[in-house]
Amino acid sequence: MAQWDKLRQLSDSYWQQLHELYDRDGLPMDVRHYLSAWIEKQEWQRAARDYSLAMVLYQVLLENLDIQHSRFVQEESFLQQHNIRRYKQTFQRYQDDPCALAKTILWFLEKEKEILDSAELDEQVQLLRVEQEAMETTCQQELERKMAGLRNDVQCLEHAIICLEEQQDEFDFKYQTHKMEAVTDEAQRNGLMKLFQSLINRLNECRKSTLADLNKLLDRAEDLINLLVRKELVDWQRRQQKSCIGAADNVCLDQLEKWFTCVAVCLFQVREFLNKLEELVGKMSYENDPVKVQKPTLQRRADDLLKDLLKSSFVVETQPSMPQGKGPLVLRTNVQFSVKTRLLVKFPELNHSMKVNVSMSREAPQIKGYRRFNVLGTATKDLNIAESLSGGMVADFRHLSLREQKSGGAGRGISDISLSVTEELHIIYFNTVFELKGFSVELQASSLPVVIISNSSQQQSAWASILWFNMLSLDPKDIMFFANVPAAPWPQFAEMLSWQFLSATKRGLDDDQRNMIAHKLFGKQQNYDPCKVTWSKFMKENSPDTFFVWFDGILVMVKTYLEDLWREGLIMGFVSKGKEKLLLRRKKRGTFLLRFSESVVGGITFSWVEIDANGEPDIKTVQPFTKVDLNQIQFHEIIRNFQILEAENIPESPLLFLYPDTPKDEAFGKWYSEISGGDNPYLKYIKTKLMFVSKENTLEARSPMHCDMTQGEGPEPMNGLYGEAAEQEDESHPLSLQLEPFQDPMLSGSIEHPVDELQLFLDNPNIFDSDFSHQDQVSTDFSLPALNFLPAQPCGGIFQ
Repeated sequence: MAQWDKLRQLSDSYWQQLHELYDRDGLPMDVRHYLSAWIEKQEWQRAARDYSLAMVLYQVLLENLDIQHSRFVQEESFLQQHNIRRYKQTFQRYQDDPCALAKTILWFLEKEKEILDSAELDEQVQLLRVEQEAMETTCQQELERKMAGLRNDVQCLEHAIICLEEQQDEFDFKYQTHKMEAVTDEAQRNGLMKLFQSLINRLNECRKSTLADLNKLLDRAEDLINLLVRKELVDWQRRQQKSCIGAADNVCLDQLEKWFTCVAVCLFQVREFLNKLEELVGKMSYENDPVKVQKPTLQRRADDLLKDLLKSSFVVETQPSMPQGKGPLVLRTNVQFSVKTRLLVKFPELNHSMKVNVSMSREAPQIKGYRRFNVLGTATKDLNIAESLSGGMVADFRHLSLREQKSGGAGRGISDISLSVTEELHIIYFNTVFELKGFSVELQASSLPVVIISNSSQQQSAWASILWFNMLSLDPKDIMFFANVPAAPWPQFAEMLSWQFLSATKRGLDDDQRNMIAHKLFGKQQNYDPCKVTWSKFMKENSPDTFFVWFDGILVMVKTYLEDLWREGLIMGFVSKGKEKLLLRRKKRGTFLLRFSESVVGGITFSWVEIDANGEPDIKTVQPFTKVDLNQIQFHEIIRNFQILEAENIPESPLLFLYPDTPKDEAFGKWYSEISGGDNPYLKYIKTKLMFVSKENTLEARSPMHCDMTQGEGPEPMNGLYGEAAEQEDESHPLSLQLEPFQDPMLSGSIEHPVDELQLFLDNPNIFDSDFSHQDQVSTDFSLPALNFLPAQPCGGIFQ
């Protein structure tokens, strides 16, 4: 492609650079444009050094300007004539130094090349960053060009039909005048007949040309409809499927609506053109009239294309979902759900004139026990623009529900296929009628398959089915999908798992986390890409804790309690015990990491590096914390205050550096919160702080940890925090920790008998006025082990 043509196709930002370039004197943009082909073929670099070549090019340039001036004279373009004449006079100054002109033109061409190189580099960078998005943009640009071509064809055809009508009116006027004049001269009459025959021939050719143009226009429309219906719409439906299970895909319909509407408007104009041709034929026809022969075929073709377009333009924009559901497409009987349909062909005159009806399929598959449902609620709504934020034609159903039909028995001849309730797939249908300008067609849209449950306990299994179907199925109406369910390739499966975290927490899974999950599923492999996950492995194994139960438990815990820490990348999460040890053994004492438990559903634990008596690293792990613990104490506070009683019962935190080497307070500090005695209605004067103190006992693995609550005594030891013993294959002595009441050693001398002093205070509060007043000013933190104002309460991952 010529350099100037490439420049003309650049975006607006580069056009601005081009305008700035040609704002300089030396080479007018008009001359560069009109003589672009000739300019780019010349050897300006050689001419800048060769006087004779430069003089020849200078003279040819002036001749070309004369030729261009003559063209504008013929076109009666007065302004351009003036400009070309002025440019030629300007170039006269190079008559004595044509090499200077060659250097000037060469400089402009080189600057143009720099702009092109910059644009190409930016384009390559953009392709590397978002290759798929760039490809989509290219496709959209191609579609836009085709749409513009279709609109241009319609305008040209409209002009052609106006000319055709004028020709016919001219012939009719002359012929009727001739009939009224009653010419008797034979020669004159023969001359007039020849004239009329000539006019008829011209009219016939014009009709043939118009019909040929109509055929070409319909060819272009058919090509666009194929692109829209069989590619763009299918791609959107696939993106919608993936977005329903967490993918961050763009499912906006505004661009599709513009394209669908554009083609529909053009096809309605074609129908008007055909009606106009029929009107003209009604006024005047003749033997072998091409309109009479071709018009019926063109009419059928235009109507078929319009029907094809309109039937595909009615879609479900927002899939069925319950307000408090785990995700879309899982519906519960007798619980309201919402769904939104949209007509992609936008004609404002149809606002509120099209009614949409909702129904379930009446033809259930022949499967034993397959249920049927009725749709309850407001099952009919108008398509209208008011309910759409984007101004589209939508029908938004917000208060629908489902009720199971009473079954009269399984019936005979039913398939032996057996599906669980959460493997049954059902489709909701939406019907309406499009009527405009004498054209009518029935439209139907259908939801993606939904799973219908009757109890909230089925929701997790139902969501697993929705994930599996929309991850693998390319047929959005395949309700028999689970009769012969396919396995999932690992790359596709891993991507789906990442979407779950991405949609819930705005942070997906990295490669290391995916590899840990792959290791859990397939064992150690050099390459996991060829591996496949079966549906039974994912959700249907006899074990109560299938893979999805384990994974979903983690996801719910992270979303509910750990979202901020996960989003910041502080939780390594999916890391195997072996990999954890390998990572930590190379680190200094106090380095720790956070990982999800492999044996406890919805559990998170932390492991850290200790140094044993031989100077070797020793990895310690606490028992996993679950939602029971995290519901009472925030996890970052557990990490902040976790301590172990070392020699002489002095507490010390073993958690110093978050892997790989970030100081703990730097990593978690922004979430810390001081909980002081001032927040406790029973302790108005003494400031306190919640602390987790553990005592290591390597001789016996007794119940290891309990909590000192500021309201009262610590409860009896329960379900100890001793490390994930089951997960430590090479630990002969599991870590045994016990959380005990802790009194700040800095204050131990001043508070020897807290219970006795408290009793004195209760008997005679005035005795301690001065002490308590002083205590209000000094904010020393410590815990009170023996207060009995409230019954003991469990806290943290220290308890069951």
